[in-house]
Amino acid sequence: MPRIALATYDPGAEPSKDRDLPVLLRALADAGAEAVARPWDDPEAEWGDHDLVVIRSTWDYSWRTDEFLPWVERVGKATRIANPAEVVRWNADKRYLGDLAAAGVPVVPTRYLAPGDPAPGGPAPDGPAAELPADRDFVVKPTFGAGARFAARYTPAEHGTAVRHLARMHEEGLTAMVQPYVSGIDVSGERALQFFGGRLMHASRKRAVLTPGTAYDADKVAHPELRRWTPTPAELAVAERALAAVPESPELLYARVDLVDGADGQPQVMELELVEPNLFLFLHPGSVAGVAAAILSAARR
Repeated sequence: MPRIALATYDPGAEPSKDRDLPVLLRALADAGAEAVARPWDDPEAEWGDHDLVVIRSTWDYSWRTDEFLPWVERVGKATRIANPAEVVRWNADKRYLGDLAAAGVPVVPTRYLAPGDPAPGGPAPDGPAAELPADRDFVVKPTFGAGARFAARYTPAEHGTAVRHLARMHEEGLTAMVQPYVSGIDVSGERALQFFGGRLMHASRKRAVLTPGTAYDADKVAHPELRRWTPTPAELAVAERALAAVPESPELLYARVDLVDGADGQPQVMELELVEPNLFLFLHPGSVAGVAAAILSAARR
């Protein structure tokens, strides 16, 4: 009987936000596995006792990367972990978008501003030096982040607020990303294509997360108006190009490719989620059996 651990986060006194976790545990048990869910930072967990550890909903990792990435490395040495440690390390830092762009994958144009970086034009009087778009709305967010944490949308008239946002991130040691706001998201939304066991599992669409005037440190709804979606051939082609561009072509148990329409109306990669993407099985119950089967297959290899 395969022994499988699903790594999650510790919600404390609050209910877990992972609605899929109990469903997946039941499906794995029904399929003949011994499956448990454990917080990734549980000091009592014996990860090496499992045939496979699947990173499922470690949704506090992005502000604890100094702890999380070494944990992934340790577990990967003790047993099989999915996705592999080298994939997690690469994908945890959103500078991977630059690697995808260099490989010819269409991505949302991105500039990176690290703490202490010199900026063209000299230092701003009230924060870090930065050249921000003057002719369009833009987004500022961290390279390590999830659920729109520390992300905000600005107009050209809000440069001062954006600079203070950058200063706050730099004070916390975070590298910032500056992207043009892709207005196509207001029309066609953001589409999430989810792959499991090497094949397309299902797709979803949601409306824009970042609304005008919402502060970067405000709580946000990560998946507003989420609904099922049938991907177009163009979307599927871009998603497959993104997956093919992952360094060294590793074996991926799961992947989510988030797409938006660029100025030319063609899909671009907003994010490639290879660490702990929400699977949205509650929206796609027909995918549960396939996910469980892929996990079991990985555990038996």
